[in-house]
Amino acid sequence: MSAAPAFDLADAEWLAHRYVEGDDAVRFIHLPRSEHESQAFLIDSLLGARPTSPDLPAAELLAQPHGKLHFLFHSAFCGSTLLTRALSLPGVAMGLSEPTILNDVVGFRRRGARPAAVARAADLALRLLGRPFGPDEAVIVKPSNILNPLAELLLALQGQGQALFLYAPLETFLISVARKGLHCRAWVRELLEGYVQDRFVDLGFAPEDYFRLTDLQVGAVGWLAQHQYFTALSAKLGSRMASLDADLLTTEPEAALAAVGRHYGLALDAAAIAAGPAFRRNSKTGAAYSPEARSSDYEAARAAYGEEIGMVMVWAEAVARNVGLSLAGPNPLAVQA
Repeated sequence: MSAAPAFDLADAEWLAHRYVEGDDAVRFIHLPRSEHESQAFLIDSLLGARPTSPDLPAAELLAQPHGKLHFLFHSAFCGSTLLTRALSLPGVAMGLSEPTILNDVVGFRRRGARPAAVARAADLALRLLGRPFGPDEAVIVKPSNILNPLAELLLALQGQGQALFLYAPLETFLISVARKGLHCRAWVRELLEGYVQDRFVDLGFAPEDYFRLTDLQVGAVGWLAQHQYFTALSAKLGSRMASLDADLLTTEPEAALAAVGRHYGLALDAAAIAAGPAFRRNSKTGAAYSPEARSSDYEAARAAYGEEIGMVMVWAEAVARNVGLSLAGPNPLAVQA
C-alpha cells in the first residue's frame, strides 16, 4: 500500500467509497487521479487495499455543497466505461465509474430503509462525489445498472445535473449476453431479480412468469424495463435527459463525443479524444482493441447464437408493442456526422 497524504475533504482524490450504514458515516479511500484510468469500476474487488480515512459522521458531511455533477446512466454492454474514461480530461471533467457508495445506497433501500433516509444517503453520496478534481471541473458519475431505479431521485437531488442514457440496441445487448457466457446469463437474472424487488418492471408480467423465461428473455425484460423507465423520465425532464445509441460511439465517435460534450456543457476536443487511446483499447482490460475487432467478435457471436437471439427479438418486440414502448432511445442526442 502506497503512502497517502493526510485526509483532506477538499481533496477529491480522497474518494467517498462506503456508506457505513450502522454508524451513519462515510469511509473514504485515497485514489490518485492517475490511478482511475486503470480501474474499470470503483469496487473493492478491483481497487484492492488502499489508504482509508476514519469513518466520518454523515451529519458533518452533509454541509458539503453540491458540485457540478452529471450522470451517465446505461443499459450495460454499451461502452459506458469507455465513455466515462474518454470524458476524464484534466481541466474539463473527471469520470467516476460505478462508485461503490452509490451501490451502498441501493442496498440500504433494499434492506427496508425509509424513503427519507434513502434520499438523505443518496444526497450525501452526491455531495461527496461531486467534489471537483480541479478548478471548475465537472464530475461525470456513471452509476451501476442497479442504480437505474433511483435515477429520478438522483436527478431531483442534483437539480442542475444533466443525464445521458447510453444504451446498446437490444439485439447488440443480447449478443453481448450470449457471447459472454454463463456468468453473464446469470448476471441478467440477478439484475432482473433486483429490478423486480425495486418494483421497476411494469411490462405486464406476473412474478411467476419470470421462471418460464430463457436467459436471453430475462435479459430482454431488464433491457425493456430500463427503456420504459428512461422514456417516461425523459418526458418529465425534457432536455435534462437525453439518450445515445452506443453503436454511434463506434461508427461516429467524433460526432457522438461532440454531442455528449454539448449535452453536458463540456468543452471537448472530440476529434482528439476519438483518435486517442480510449478508443484503441478494451475499456475493461486495457488490451489493444479496435472497432474492426469488435465488429468481428459480434459477427462471430451472431453466427453462433443467431437463431436464439432472433426468436427473443421477435418476442421482445411483441412485449414492447403491448405496452406502447419504442425500442429507440428517448430524446436522442443530435449526432451530426
